[in-house]
Amino acid sequence: MNTSENKHISKVPPMGDLGGLSRTLVDGLFAEFGQSDINSLSIREVGKLVATIEQQSGVEFIHMEMGVPGLPASKIGTDAEKEALDKGLASIYPSIEGIPFAKKEIARFVKMFMDIEVPEACCIPTVGGMQGSFAALLGAARTNPEKPYTLFIDPGFPVNKSQLQLMGVPFKTFDILSNRGDKLREKLESYLKEGNICSICYSSPNNPAWISFSEKELQIIGELATKYDVIVVEDLAYFGMDFRQHYGAPGIAPFQPTVARYTDNYILIMSASKIFNYAGQRIGMMIIGDKIRTRSYPNLKNYFTSDVLGHFIPYGILYATTAGTSHTAQYALASMLKAANDGELDFVSELHNYGEKARKMKSIFLKHGFYIVYNDEDGTLADGFYFTIAYPDMTSGELMRQFLYYGLSAISLSITGSENQNGLRICVSFVRPEQIDELDKRLALFVKNRE
Repeated sequence: MNTSENKHISKVPPMGDLGGLSRTLVDGLFAEFGQSDINSLSIREVGKLVATIEQQSGVEFIHMEMGVPGLPASKIGTDAEKEALDKGLASIYPSIEGIPFAKKEIARFVKMFMDIEVPEACCIPTVGGMQGSFAALLGAARTNPEKPYTLFIDPGFPVNKSQLQLMGVPFKTFDILSNRGDKLREKLESYLKEGNICSICYSSPNNPAWISFSEKELQIIGELATKYDVIVVEDLAYFGMDFRQHYGAPGIAPFQPTVARYTDNYILIMSASKIFNYAGQRIGMMIIGDKIRTRSYPNLKNYFTSDVLGHFIPYGILYATTAGTSHTAQYALASMLKAANDGELDFVSELHNYGEKARKMKSIFLKHGFYIVYNDEDGTLADGFYFTIAYPDMTSGELMRQFLYYGLSAISLSITGSENQNGLRICVSFVRPEQIDELDKRLALFVKNRE
C-alpha cells in the first residue's frame, strides 16, 4: 500500500462492525492479485475480489461494480425462444445476416423509437452488443490504411479498448468532462484534422458517467464525421434510459437521440441485455447506415473477397467469429421488438426501477459529503443505471480500497479513460431495495471513522 493511501486508512471499522470484515483480510486478498495499484483492476477482477472477500468474511457486500441487469428477463422473449426450440430450430444454422423476422423488427424499431428510416438489409443481429462493437470497430479500422486510429470520447466502456488491443488497432482518447457543448467541436476537430481517424466511438446514455449527449453535441459529431469521412460507432446499450424524457411510445415523439440524424456515416449498436433484461442469451443488433453499407472501400480487399462494407462485416467478420447469432435468441429478440413496435410492451417504463434506485442512492451519497463527478451540459444528470461519485481529498484508489473495508464495491474511473483521478463508477442494478438503508448506514460509518 502506498503512502498516500496510508494517511486515509488510520480509522477503519473495528472487527465485527460489519460482521467480521477486517482490513487485514481485505488487504491480504487484494495482495494475491499481484498488483500494487487497485485502480488497475478490471470490472471482472473487482467482482472476483469482492466475491472472495464475501466468502471468507461472511459479510454481504453492496455490489455497485457490475453493470448487470437486475430485473427479470422479458417473458415475451423466453416464450418465443421456447417456441422456436419446439419447432426444431436448434438444429438449423441461422442466416449470418439475420433471420427475416429479426431484420424486419429491428428496422421497425429504429423507425418507431428513433424516427430513422433504414432498409432491413442494414439490420444485423449480433451476439450481444459486444460482438456488434467488435465487428463495427474492426470493420471501420480496415476501411483505409491511412486512417488506422479509432477515437474514443471518454469515459467509456473499458472492453471496447480491450477489443482494439486484441485486434492490434491503435486508438486515441479524450475526456468529455471539460469539452461539453460548443467546446466539443474544437476538441473533436483537433483530432480529426490530423487525417488518421477511421471511427469515433462513444455511448449515450454513457457507461460509466450516465451523461447523455445533447442534440447540439450529436449534430457536432455528425457534421464532423461527414466532413472528415469517419464512421461513428454509437453505442446505445442503454436505449431509452434517460428517464427525463419518455422514449417508450412507438411512433410518437420524443425519439431516442442519435447521431444518425446528422450523418450517414454511422453504425448503431443496441442490445437486448438492458432494454429487455435479456443479457443471458447474448443477443444484440447492429444497424449500419445504408450509404456506408453499400459503399466500396478498396482496402477491404486486403482482408476479404469483397470491398463492400455491408458484405465485409457479416461475411468477413461475423462469419469468422461466430458464424451467426443463435437462431432461437433471434426469435426472442424479434418477438420482444415486435411487441414494443406494436405498442404491447412499454419496455422503457419497465426500466424505471433503475432510475428510482439511482435517485435514492445519489441522495444518500450526497448527504454524506460525496459529490457527482460527471454531469450533463446543463449541470444535471438523469437517474439511471450508473452515476459517478468522489469524496473530497481522496483519490480513486484510496476511495475504492476504503469502500472494501465497509462492504462496498465499485470500480475506478481510471479504467474507463477518465482523466479524473478522484472518482468511482456506481452501478445501481444489483443493489436490492432493502440494501438502500444499509448503504446509508455504511456510508455514515465511513464518514464517522474519518472525523
